[in-house]
Amino acid sequence: MNKWFAVSTLAMSVALAGCLGNSSSSNRDNGGPADPTPINIELSKLGRYSSGVFGASAAEIPAFDPVNQRIFIVNAQSGAVDVLDAADPANPTFIESLVTSVPSATINSVAWHDGLLAVAVEASPKTSPGAVELYDATSLVLLDSAPVGALPDMVTFTPDGKYVLTANEGEPSDDYSIDPEGSVSIIEVLEDRTGFGTNRTAGFAHFESRKQELIAKGVRIYGPADNSQRYGHDNIASVARDMEPEYIAVSDDSATAWVSLQENNAFAKLDIASATITDILPLGYKDYGQEGNAIDASDEDGEKGAPLLNFQLWPGVVGMYHPDAIASYSVDGKTYLVSANEGDARAWGEDNDAYWGTAKALPGDRSQGFVEELRVKHLVHHEGFSRRFADDMPPQLYDLAVGAVLDPEVFGYCGAGLNPGKQAGACREDAASPDNGGLGRLNISWVQGYHTNEDGSPIYHDAAGNPTPGADASNGYLMYHTLYSYGARSFSIWDEDGQQVWDSGDFFEKFLADQSGFECRLGPDRNIPCLDYFNSGHDEGNAFDSRSDAKGPEPEGITLGRIGEQTFAFVGLERMGGVMVFDISNPQEPLFQDYLNTRENWVDDPEDLADANRLAEAGDLGPEGLVFVSAEDSPNGEPLLIVGNEVSGTTVIYQINQLERTAQ
Repeated sequence: MNKWFAVSTLAMSVALAGCLGNSSSSNRDNGGPADPTPINIELSKLGRYSSGVFGASAAEIPAFDPVNQRIFIVNAQSGAVDVLDAADPANPTFIESLVTSVPSATINSVAWHDGLLAVAVEASPKTSPGAVELYDATSLVLLDSAPVGALPDMVTFTPDGKYVLTANEGEPSDDYSIDPEGSVSIIEVLEDRTGFGTNRTAGFAHFESRKQELIAKGVRIYGPADNSQRYGHDNIASVARDMEPEYIAVSDDSATAWVSLQENNAFAKLDIASATITDILPLGYKDYGQEGNAIDASDEDGEKGAPLLNFQLWPGVVGMYHPDAIASYSVDGKTYLVSANEGDARAWGEDNDAYWGTAKALPGDRSQGFVEELRVKHLVHHEGFSRRFADDMPPQLYDLAVGAVLDPEVFGYCGAGLNPGKQAGACREDAASPDNGGLGRLNISWVQGYHTNEDGSPIYHDAAGNPTPGADASNGYLMYHTLYSYGARSFSIWDEDGQQVWDSGDFFEKFLADQSGFECRLGPDRNIPCLDYFNSGHDEGNAFDSRSDAKGPEPEGITLGRIGEQTFAFVGLERMGGVMVFDISNPQEPLFQDYLNTRENWVDDPEDLADANRLAEAGDLGPEGLVFVSAEDSPNGEPLLIVGNEVSGTTVIYQINQLERTAQ
């Protein structure tokens, strides 16, 4: 099949609605002379550096210095930035480690711009204010440091180099007793580039009066205000505490930034000049009952709980986009945002037995954490919530009710309400795989989706789904009309007001299952059928279908690159691994280009390989951060893609090969 014909066909099939910010300045003007002939591109593995450390985030976020031809890669395992010589991109070599001046701190992100290096430093404990350090990128001498909010998760320069911005996530402590406010720091870079000037903070406190309005529009504000008290609609955190900034994208004119608020399923819009969050933009939800949005919702829906490739539409089930990395680009004077829709649950205290409880007859201790994630089969079991005490029942959910059912007006298509003794019916299980089929194993958030009164309090039912006036949390059941799952298993394009322009639909999973019309192959030599390891986990071997009940392939990282007159998106799939490539020059009709996954051993558990000193056999696992390098900045004169792989601890360099696009 002719490549141009193939991508054109795909564009029609996936046009449903029609990043990291740490690259060099050439990320926005990086194509050299305009090429009038459209091209396709494909990736090939060029070089790799291995830290030799497995499963400890030893290679996360990369940045590239085109002047010194160096790669800076965040090594969270050592609390440092590893500096690599990339003059020969086929053989990157270690130079030294840049260690923060903050004792016991963690480095989360790094960014390069015009000879300067900015490093985001998380304090210990993480709920304390963090810092941004500014280094001379050549000498690696520390120039200055500035305090920022708690847990600066991402750092970037504005395109004009005048400011450093950090997304201060403000995650809570593990027991949720301390929950810092989320914020964005805007730090001036002095004109002589010797240090920092003014340091301002953009917060969210001024949105508190609009809290209910934001919730009604779809912004997820749901963390507990006081974890020692019963959870409910009257015990929800303030807007400022609940916002968790994750990543930042900046407009070409350096005037506006957009911040992904991952757990809140929204973007924040930032006016840089005034250091003010001007709006919070809800992203809505992906309808898994809509054609083109099918998902495989279970990892054990085959005979006797075996894995099975099983795409279905599920009305009443939605995906929370929950973008992690975002990036921006301009087309005809308009700014567009591109998001990797990973999904992320709040799961604090999940490793603390006291949170879950130690006796089957008693709920756990709510003051020890807050976990919003639960499988559908444990949410809507007819025996109620108490059956899961001392196992996986969040005590905050038991604060709300004694059990839950599915709304038969929504879920009647799969049996809800047809059998009052087992009200969830085949939505929860099926005959081929009792307790594991249907939606039973899908992970969802219990904090929303049930029927409520106008004030947000639950409307209670009995175990058979009958409305029960007078019932309360001590004897009533919640009725769920919508099940909210994590992530959207896709990437999306949005306009500057947060309106979705395009989404890749079910293409990622259909492609990995060889159901997209394109051949999908794994490994650096592209000789392993993707279907054999569909929806595998990045830390497992021989794990067909293992991530279907969670977030599928889990797109997490994204970066953009311009070649000639075309803009390309590179999307890292955290769990399945590899990088998806699309031509997004037309935001309404992106064109699929390539997928390359350089994991080499798909059979053995990577941890076993590491224990046996055979980690080199694994290849690249768990892409976290990506950075594009233009041909004019590249050491070998070809455009490159650099990817940090947090599980394998490897930094891999891909060459971007250009293929002239021929007309059909």
